[in-house]
Amino acid sequence: MPQPNDLSRSRVALDQDRTLIAVIEMSQSSWLVAGIVPGIERQPAKKLEPDAEALLGLLWRWRDEAVKTGGTITRLVVAFEAGRDGFWLARWLLARGVEAFIIHSTSVAVSREHRRAKTDRLDTELLKRAFLGWLRGEPHHCSMVAIPTIEAEDAKRPNRERENLVGERTRIVNRMKATLARLGIRGFTPTARTAAAALETLRTPEGVGLPPNTLAELRRDMARLGFVRGQIGEIEAARLERLAQQPEERPHAMVRLLARVIGMGIETADLLVNEVFSRQLRDRKAVARYAGLTGSPNESGARRREKGLAKAGNARVRRGMVQLAWRFLLFQKDSALAQWFRARTADARGGTRKTMVVRLVTTGETPEGVALRPAT
Repeated sequence: MPQPNDLSRSRVALDQDRTLIAVIEMSQSSWLVAGIVPGIERQPAKKLEPDAEALLGLLWRWRDEAVKTGGTITRLVVAFEAGRDGFWLARWLLARGVEAFIIHSTSVAVSREHRRAKTDRLDTELLKRAFLGWLRGEPHHCSMVAIPTIEAEDAKRPNRERENLVGERTRIVNRMKATLARLGIRGFTPTARTAAAALETLRTPEGVGLPPNTLAELRRDMARLGFVRGQIGEIEAARLERLAQQPEERPHAMVRLLARVIGMGIETADLLVNEVFSRQLRDRKAVARYAGLTGSPNESGARRREKGLAKAGNARVRRGMVQLAWRFLLFQKDSALAQWFRARTADARGGTRKTMVVRLVTTGETPEGVALRPAT
């Protein structure tokens, strides 16, 4: 029996004679809308400017054409692939009485021919076949993406922005070190408090100071690094302020609860709450699939091998879970999970020490042997 949150098939019976079905192939410059209209033998398609009002007008016009043939339209359903435009159009259509669905792009099967023809028209045909099978409740046609509220989307922004800024900070530091290494200077730490002043005193192995253009470049990098570090500090301070102002709000309470686990900080807790626990996932297997932490077996004939993690999921969650698993082994040595890992890797073979996924639950139940910080 399908689970209540199973997005791999429709939970509503399809009456195709009373349902107007449309799919949208979206791009930055235009939308190609293709429909299956009851009572009309042809399957219409119309290219529009990226305009939601024009799309809604087209759907109403197709509905009126179906009514003129003597039919009755009781349901309008629209689907498009997940992509650059995000979820705003789905929320906009849902608010106007149109059922909107977002298809997971990688769940739509395509031809494996080396040089298959690819046009927007052919893509809409693929989407129509996949969407129609999904509406009929048939498995393995496609999967839908959960449509979050705008508040849930916005809650993810600080963590994602901080991740981008941390990456930018690392790039600046590496670039500065590489610049100095070309001159034979090693051991300089750009993140030190005295780094800006120390630039003036650096000497090459020849005993001369930094060339003027290189020194100017490094000064600009130092200024850029200070700006990025300041923005990271602003994001972290704002997060702590929100947690202090609304401690009883459910997401904030979950963050505070998870942050009590020794080895898990506010950043990881915020990532898990807003990226994982905000979704109604069925079980731990669903969590692993969402993060791309499931296996990818390769079996054909007598060949049997495992290719490692699938990595077909949320890369941010996957990286956070892998880092958390290793920190868990360091800070929670007496926990049942850490003892299980040590028992499995007792032979000390390199291939045995694979990253283990740590499962954290939302019920507040503490896993066996896990040490917590005092509640604040």
